[in-house]
Amino acid sequence: MHRLVQGYRRLRGLSWPKGYPIAQFPNPPLLIGLLALLLRYLTSGALADAFAAIAYVFIGVWAYLELTAGVNLFRRVLGLAGLIYIVVVIAQRFGA
Repeated sequence: MHRLVQGYRRLRGLSWPKGYPIAQFPNPPLLIGLLALLLRYLTSGALADAFAAIAYVFIGVWAYLELTAGVNLFRRVLGLAGLIYIVVVIAQRFGA
């Protein structure tokens, strides 16, 4: 287990470019959100709706964290775009 944690930390440290990270390995909320989205598209009915809700919550958490604690302006704008995406998707789901 210790090696797995070390490997994950090493992956989290990867970013491109080093001086102004635009791309980096996803953090846990984004990983969970993307996995839930994938599972949503592989299932149907109430289970798909549950996975969609989980995905939106975790992508929203990721977006909020990027917006408030992103390492640079690009990452903060990415967080804002993520929050806008979540609001639009939820508004469409509820017919607003």
